[in-house]
Amino acid sequence: MAPELQVALDFVNLSQAMRAAREAVAGGVDRVEAGTPLIKSEGLDAVRALREEFPDKIIVADMKIMDAGSVEVEMAAKAGARVVTVMGAASDATISECVEAARRYDAQIMVDLLEVEDPENRAVRGVELGAHLVGVHCPIDVQMLGETPFAVLEQVARAVSIPVAVAGGINSETAAKAVASGAGIVIVGGAIIKAPDAQEAARRIKQAMITGQAVPTELFKRGGEQDLLQIFSASGTANISDAMHRKPALPGIKPLARGMRCAGPAFTVWTYPGDWAKPVEAIDHAHPGDVLVIDVRGEPPAVWGEEATKSARQRGLAGIVIHGASRDTAEIIALGFPVFCSLYCSHAGDPYGQGMMGVPLEIGGSLIRPGDWIVADDDGVIVVPKERAVEMANRAMAVVERETREKAEIDGGSTLGEVSELMRWEQRRTTPRHEREPDDRSDDQ
Repeated sequence: MAPELQVALDFVNLSQAMRAAREAVAGGVDRVEAGTPLIKSEGLDAVRALREEFPDKIIVADMKIMDAGSVEVEMAAKAGARVVTVMGAASDATISECVEAARRYDAQIMVDLLEVEDPENRAVRGVELGAHLVGVHCPIDVQMLGETPFAVLEQVARAVSIPVAVAGGINSETAAKAVASGAGIVIVGGAIIKAPDAQEAARRIKQAMITGQAVPTELFKRGGEQDLLQIFSASGTANISDAMHRKPALPGIKPLARGMRCAGPAFTVWTYPGDWAKPVEAIDHAHPGDVLVIDVRGEPPAVWGEEATKSARQRGLAGIVIHGASRDTAEIIALGFPVFCSLYCSHAGDPYGQGMMGVPLEIGGSLIRPGDWIVADDDGVIVVPKERAVEMANRAMAVVERETREKAEIDGGSTLGEVSELMRWEQRRTTPRHEREPDDRSDDQ
């Protein structure tokens, strides 16, 4: 059969999902999936709504069944799902129950191979148990580490005769590769549902699948170590903070002028207030692209100025971050070199040379080690541990992509509260007994 495009509606709000689905269907998708977050949030009413809205499309319920296969397949099929997913990690008994229930209710079963130890053999066993499709799935959290599903896809596609679906960060640049690697169904989430124009995004991906030619895209891509500078430069400290569960920036450190920004590995310097010897020496020891991070306890006098800035620019450093004071601010701003500091003043200290280079620093409770990534912009300076840099860079781009879609909807006449259904998701808490007012009566007294 010709390769089919399936859109994964991984939303938590049905209204958002329906808006994206209408655009995606107009762009040519063949299958519409109620993603797991949507089903967990909205229940099988999401499947019912999709079946009513798109009677001519195959509706997929991504149930991720692990137990009680017969009951869950029956529920999804009666709600209108044509395809229901069961995890490859589920028992043979559960998969068999899913297959039998699907037979009774005219549905199909997809075995999702997400994170199984031996996907090839598990796919073969799924076929033996009567599955109609198998799905090769690189999970979102693993995508953030820069991994892709294509190597596993090729192995599984060679091993089974039933259609193979693939999911895992696929976009218009990689959809053709997915088909060439053996996918009969290409499942796309973010590259469609986070696009400002989901119709056009779906059309471009479908075009790539049909022609076998990649269609370039700026967003919806994940990178590795070699892409860190590009990714961090394309995202802001606010996006990175969101990706790191609202991690704060280094307190009190701001750019000398609006619009300054930099990103790069940290080259660290510790020195006493006013002792500018080690900061200047560090310029000659740091590598091009490094961000010099200088800890002076947040105190004056200045340990940085115009001549040091010119030297840093000459050496190809990416920027300077000072937990302390700089001077010559007008001259540095005119040079256009990114300098971030907590203070500025007219007086400098003297070069006693009592500091240290290449040592861990702690600024405002944040640890900065040599090689940790520093990203700085108008909103401040944020530190990303080097061992998590790839993951956090990719997660930051996922935030950028989500906000791109939300901003497009706001520009179309909505508000942020309407788009996110904010009131619905306010956290509801009960007051613990020990926090109640003394006169707070209850039935358990």
